[in-house]
Formats: sequence, C-alpha cells, structure tokens
Amino acid sequence: MALIDTLGEIPDPRRGNAQRHDLLDILAIALVASICGAESCVDFAEFAEDREPLLREFLSLENGLPSHDTFSRVFRLLDPAAFGRAFSAFLDDLGEAGAGVLAIDGKTLRRSFDRAAGRSALHVVTAFGTEARVAIGQRAVAAGENEITAARALLETLTLEGMLVTGDALHCQAETAALIAARGGDWMFALKANRPAMLAEAAAFFDDPANPREAHQTTDADHGRVETRKVEVTHDVGWLFSDRRHAGEPRLPGLAAIARVTSRRDAAIAARYYLSSAPMSAERFAAAIRRHWGIENRLHWLLDTAFDEDRARNRKDNGPENLAILRKLTLNVMRKSRPKLGITRKRKRSGWSDDFARTIIGQMR
Repeated sequence: MALIDTLGEIPDPRRGNAQRHDLLDILAIALVASICGAESCVDFAEFAEDREPLLREFLSLENGLPSHDTFSRVFRLLDPAAFGRAFSAFLDDLGEAGAGVLAIDGKTLRRSFDRAAGRSALHVVTAFGTEARVAIGQRAVAAGENEITAARALLETLTLEGMLVTGDALHCQAETAALIAARGGDWMFALKANRPAMLAEAAAFFDDPANPREAHQTTDADHGRVETRKVEVTHDVGWLFSDRRHAGEPRLPGLAAIARVTSRRDAAIAARYYLSSAPMSAERFAAAIRRHWGIENRLHWLLDTAFDEDRARNRKDNGPENLAILRKLTLNVMRKSRPKLGITRKRKRSGWSDDFARTIIGQMR
C-alpha cells in the first residue's frame, strides 16, 4: 500500500469544528515540508504558504492552509501507534521473507524534556532494516517501561520471518530471544559485562587454542590508519547448557553460535563477543555485525546531522514521539528516490526546486 494511502487510514483525534482541515492534508503537508527541509510546526505552516501551488497538485486543501497551531494540535493529539502504522508502507522494501538484518536500538531525543511537567526526555526504540535502509517501526519507552520491554513490545508488532534481529548487550535476554524465535526470526546479541559469568567463560573458551572455531579476517585502511578484524566463531555451545550454570543466568533459547571479534589498530587491541541462534559462518557473522551498526550511522547519525533531531524542541503530549515518526518516514521516502544523492543534498534540492521535490514526493504514491 502506498504511503499516502496508509496516512489516509489514520483515525482523526479531533472532534467537531476542530476538523476544519482534512487530517490527510495536514500529514501530507508536514511530510512534504519535512522532505524540503522543514523541522517544526511553524516551518510546516510557512512552507505551505510558500509552496501552495505544489501542494495543490495532489491535495484538495478545500478549506485553505492549516496554521502552525493546527499542525501543533494534531501532532500533540495523534495516536503514535496509529501514526506508526504508516511504516507498513515500506515493508515491501525488505523483500521476500525479510531482508537479512533487522537492527533494534534506542535513542534519546535530548531536547524533548518538559521540565514544567516533570517529564524526562523521550527515549524511542527503532527497528531498522539495514539492507533496505528503512525504519519499519518505532516504540517510545513509556512510564514504567525500559528499553528492553519497549523493544519487546515493538517486536511483537512485526513479522520477523527470515530476519536476523540484532541488538546490543542490553537486549541479551532470554525472553527477548524467545519472542524473536516465536515470530519466525533468529537473533544476535552482543555479550558484555552485564553478563559477567558468561562473558568470562566465552573469553576463556576462545583463549584456549584447542577449542574448535572457524575464523575470518579483514583489514581496513581508513584515514591513514590500518585496522585488522578477526572474527572467530564456534558452534560448540553445549558447554553453556551444563548443570554447572550460574543462578540468574539467562538460558538463551536456540543458542547456536558464539563469536569473538578481535580488532587491532596500531598498538590497541579490543575483543567483543556475540551470541546468536543462527549457525552462521565466521564471514557471515562479520557481515551481520557490520550491518547491525548501520542503525547508528545510517539512521541515528543522519537524524541528528540532516534533521537536527537532537535539538528538536517539541515537548507537549504526543508531539515529540509523532514528529520522531515523521522524521523517519521522511528519511524512508527520500531513500527510495535518487539513490546516488545524499540525504542532506536531497533535502536542499527539494527545498530549492519544485521539479526536484516532485521526484521525491512521487515515492509517497
């Protein structure tokens, strides 16, 4: 289903005379404005005034243009769960039976705190298809929740068939692993000091050269510095299920592989460990780890540099969460057109030229 159609199915939270402007018009204007560089509700209203002829090419605007107060009210009232369903318009981009790695990670919107209301900054968890480079879901961490439970709630809304769901050590939880498996996916989690006994045993296993493993090594030369990464993987995991386990230790269902990544740059050496339910080769493990970090540099970093998300000042009601969804939808739309151009360049050229903007807007239909 096209994005414009999914936006048209979102329930309108307004009542009576407050519905003067069609909800689809408001959301479509905000999305197009965001594509063209707008970042706030005031920006959306001013963009509509300046580019009304462009907007009327595909919107009716029967009652004229919404004010910035209308944009603000709508995003404060809109149900984020309903708005988030617009991500479904991009599921086809993942391909049949998933598309490899689906990374989950949290991010805090640093300026979204509301000191007067006693509300801390919003923290959201996002599911990101690393091959297609599209966000396919977002869930805010609600009061009484944490990132772990919010991630599980998000995963429960997604079809994970054929996907490898990846997360940092925070998500190395038996319940999360079981949920992913029940929904048809595999998992890969970082293993760090929050699981000290298991981490120590994994390190001891790889330190013993007599223990079985396969290895894959790569060398990268970037900015004049040479870094070598060696990935070692073992599928001998039976020793982790013996009777000598530690109280409170997670028994991750379906564990099939353990990996150690040793990085050497100049004189510095660092080792990282991963657990997975997928019996991957060392080379595939290395690729999955690289793809997981795509959520940092292809989503979080872009949201901060191209969309200035870390300085977004929306604080009231559902506004911060809904505008975070809008930014990710904008990024998804822009990735579908003119793939050789960077996101920042696309936003600038969309702001400068109606003809260029039309090539991006066409991805919404």
